[in-house]
Amino acid sequence: MPIVGGTLSRYFGLRFLSAVLLVFAGIFALVALLDYIELMRRASDIPNVSPLLVAKTSLFRVPQIIERILPFCVLIGAMSCYLNLSRRLELVVARAAGMSAWQFIAPAVIVAFAIGVFATTVYNPMAALLRERSKKFESELFGRNTAEFGGTGNSFWASQRNADGLAVINAKSSRDQGVELSGVSVFTFDNANHFSRRIEARAAVLDPGVWRLLDARVYQLGVVPADVPEFRLKTSLTPEQVRESFATPETVPFWELPLYIKIAEHAGLVAAGYRLQFQKLLARPFLLAAMVFLAAAVSLRFFRFGGIQKMVLSGVAAGFLLYILSKVTKDLSNAELMQPVAAAWLPVLAGGLTGFTALLYQEDG
Repeated sequence: MPIVGGTLSRYFGLRFLSAVLLVFAGIFALVALLDYIELMRRASDIPNVSPLLVAKTSLFRVPQIIERILPFCVLIGAMSCYLNLSRRLELVVARAAGMSAWQFIAPAVIVAFAIGVFATTVYNPMAALLRERSKKFESELFGRNTAEFGGTGNSFWASQRNADGLAVINAKSSRDQGVELSGVSVFTFDNANHFSRRIEARAAVLDPGVWRLLDARVYQLGVVPADVPEFRLKTSLTPEQVRESFATPETVPFWELPLYIKIAEHAGLVAAGYRLQFQKLLARPFLLAAMVFLAAAVSLRFFRFGGIQKMVLSGVAAGFLLYILSKVTKDLSNAELMQPVAAAWLPVLAGGLTGFTALLYQEDG
């Protein structure tokens, strides 16, 4: 029996892994195709646009997008795996061989946990690196119109005040955690808060004590707009302060998050976003394992009993409810109404306990 059980466990584990990889590859190809078509549409007005560069930009953007829906890949993969096993009566054979549901779910849980560890320690840093490179390609391809054509539609804002007055900075995208900006608009005011000038620049680089605005155009009242290759704007902002405005925790690789948390705390800044992202990545293996329990709870029913469609829909609904819960806890954490640890681990506990309880009720009454 141990030999039979071990063989079946390896078989179920491989079937689950192949199903998850197939779902992941399918979603990856679909997202890459849609993103490429969208980028090509937005870049249609740019003369001599390079389709190869657009494809490279899109390909480097996709891994981080897919990372966000990895739990759904595991959920759908697990459901399809167990439904196929049930349809082909392989689960009946496994039960006849003396295996309980817990025994043929255990390999999938172990594989899902391993996938989570790999996604946190290897895939996340790789996706963050590729995302930074895609931003560089966007800046080269679309210039100062990065946000209009190739950006995500999000704007970043920051303000600074020094001896020259107030300056409000808007950037369409950022790289290197806010040290390099693209699609920059700067509105400057004098010490009496009167509008002084507006500066539009293709990019901006933060150097000690100064912003270097590249390919800038300066607008002033009563003066013809002037184009300058480089405009220097004095600043008192430090890289740590810039990160709080222009950087997103999702773009920081897993292995660098502890350093960013430490730097933010030493600078007296709020590090809740970085702490939440770090805890979410730590909880990812357990979240993927919880998805297996949810999938098993709704897909182990034999086909001859009927009601498969309702069970599948309930599993998908449970996954979306879990996603909504994670978004709510994230917003509460960002508003400092919930501790990052609780915000990251509450969806894991909710999903795991729900799936485990439902499966325990089905199997053991």
